[in-house]
Amino acid sequence: MVFVIALLLGVLVASFVEYVVHRLMHAGLINGKKHAEHHRDGWGQGFWPELRDYLAPGLLLIVPPWFLGTAIGIGWTSGCVLSAVLMVYAHQLQHDNPLRCRWMRLPVHYVHHRDQMWHHNFGMGFDWWDRLFGTYKTVPFGEEFPPEARDLGLLDIHWLPVDPVKATEHEQ
Repeated sequence: MVFVIALLLGVLVASFVEYVVHRLMHAGLINGKKHAEHHRDGWGQGFWPELRDYLAPGLLLIVPPWFLGTAIGIGWTSGCVLSAVLMVYAHQLQHDNPLRCRWMRLPVHYVHHRDQMWHHNFGMGFDWWDRLFGTYKTVPFGEEFPPEARDLGLLDIHWLPVDPVKATEHEQ
């Protein structure tokens, strides 16, 4: 039971940290220039490179619970890693194939980029923090995707580092 509670808390806290860090990026306090370039270019960096970027600083969040015991440490770490994997996957999916984000009513990160939102829709895989803190904004999702986008599978994302030229070709 301790493992399950730690796992769930790890998922919850990691998703909150991701939300806060994304807001801080928009405020220019963390990686402001790199994040502005990400918005300008409009493509994700690929699943594996982004997962590395989530997990490396995430060690600061992952390590302390291990001092509370092995079951807590394993559960917490599993929850944090699971959350990171889900957020990174959702982020790349919303750049490559937002129609497949069927677990959200609105693929918030996709419209966050499409509409250049600097104050709304910061979530990647979940919109609950946006809703809780009043940063959720409902906008029409639309059907502006090419017909072939509907045929792409859930695993049809950029897994490796994204070459901007190839990312543009992938969208066409």
